[in-house]
Amino acid sequence: MKRTYVVTGSGSGIGLATRKKLEALGNKVIGIDLHDSEVIADLSNVAGRKSAADKALALAEGALDAVIANAGSGKSEAKTVSINFFGATELISLLHPALRKSGAPRVVATSSMASLMRVDKELVESMLTGDEAKSLARAEALVAQGGGAEGMIYSSTKRALSRWIRRECVKDDWAKAGIPMNAVGPGIVKTPMVAEMIATKEGRDGLAKAVPMPLHGYLEPESVAELIIWLSSEVNSHVTGQTIYIDGGSDAVLRGDDIWEKA
Repeated sequence: MKRTYVVTGSGSGIGLATRKKLEALGNKVIGIDLHDSEVIADLSNVAGRKSAADKALALAEGALDAVIANAGSGKSEAKTVSINFFGATELISLLHPALRKSGAPRVVATSSMASLMRVDKELVESMLTGDEAKSLARAEALVAQGGGAEGMIYSSTKRALSRWIRRECVKDDWAKAGIPMNAVGPGIVKTPMVAEMIATKEGRDGLAKAVPMPLHGYLEPESVAELIIWLSSEVNSHVTGQTIYIDGGSDAVLRGDDIWEKA
């Protein structure tokens, strides 16, 4: 059955791969990006998010089957907070009323393997309280601090996004409305965002220490797209609140098997 999807970050990388696969299956895709999409919008600010939601709803004629919040930035700057966390969570919330009209509504966000790495707890908590101004101020402080502290901005946004999905998914607005909410946590994906990092041996060696991927190495965007499509399809009735790491074994290497609470 043909479904209508909103896909952010649809102009490149995982978003573009997801779009192409969905369209090949006969679905309608409303892309949101800074370029090459049905909706051209900047999700790094409140006005851009509202505009994106309004335009997407108009194109969807008021009813959506799934929202795939994929747009993101890997830069170690304060703006990354607004794009990666608030750009995703606010847009998902704005589209909630339209999702409720679907017979099988779904939400999927793109988190990251980085969500398991070192984060700035103050930044994570300020994002989860919904205070964008405070979050930006904290991120700017990390940039000013330097010495690698700015590198925690990206991981913090992804940790907060995964935690937000987990918190929201069981609330009545989502669970009682029959809306599974999940995230995917990719390892290193061959996208424009990481092209520079994997172009040199030094970069690849550094990534191998931070994100070891013993199974098949780096991911193609299409592999992540397949997981996103399953999570956002009608057949996923009960998987919710999860960040599913599609990481070539990184999580297993770094955290081992002792991830359950001890009796």
